[in-house]
Amino acid sequence: MTTLDKKRIDRIIRFALKEDIRTGDVTSKAVIDRFLDADAVILAREKGVIAGMDMIERTFAAVDCSLKFRPLVTDGERITPETEIAFIEGNARAILKGERTALNFLGMLSGVSTRTRELVETVKGSGVKIYDTRKTIPLHRYLQKYAVTVGGGHNHRDGLWDMVLIKDNHLKAFGMQKKITAPEEIIQSIIRHTRKSVQKNIKIEIEVETLKECEAALGEKPDVIMLDNMPPETVRNAVIMRKEKNLEGEVLFEVSGGINKNNIKDFAPCGIDIISVGALTSSLTHIDFSLEVIFRK
Repeated sequence: MTTLDKKRIDRIIRFALKEDIRTGDVTSKAVIDRFLDADAVILAREKGVIAGMDMIERTFAAVDCSLKFRPLVTDGERITPETEIAFIEGNARAILKGERTALNFLGMLSGVSTRTRELVETVKGSGVKIYDTRKTIPLHRYLQKYAVTVGGGHNHRDGLWDMVLIKDNHLKAFGMQKKITAPEEIIQSIIRHTRKSVQKNIKIEIEVETLKECEAALGEKPDVIMLDNMPPETVRNAVIMRKEKNLEGEVLFEVSGGINKNNIKDFAPCGIDIISVGALTSSLTHIDFSLEVIFRK
């Protein structure tokens, strides 16, 4: 599990609070005395894997640094309905001001970690690693990818800058530029070209859709070959092909496209290395939490 950079998340929190509060909480100002103190508890309303404890603590601190926050669980722990997540003590207006933003972060990130843990446990024992993708909520990629690691998954490239991933549109553009029409020839040529064009520490991955394309890619030994939208039987044949060429461990196989909890067991035993799942971060299934306040007399 990675750790969150506090300066980076503080910037995210600041903008999230500004979005919700702007000029102030007019409801609390109207009905709650400015000096009223309260105790509050955050409760889970469904089972899952917790992620985002630093986010909620720092959200309340950003609203009012005098609020006392006491966490009762840590990221990565399993939770069930009515699990107490944290206590907050202090000014009632401040607690209510930070409530929704804090719970939004907690619900979103716990949803990601819960979905990830489910898939990780489904493929346990197969040697396959679960990876995320770039299908993330704009401006929340950093947080969502953190939550994937909390769930036991791994991060694919962070963005366009840190890894080469040659996909179908790149192949079409390259073939047109070089006036090459045969898909296998385009694949071989583009890998050679890319290897000369990028820094040596940048990994190269290429997407293939057929066994012929896979064989062509294996001949150029990229770091990773993505077997895109292939059925399990075709994936198994690709693994056999790699073994025959003695490239196991040298060229990794990633399976992607339409993988979910219902079919992932069909792919895990095939001998691949990575299964990437865009739905880990693109499908917004939040874990439900609530904040309950006890006002002091």
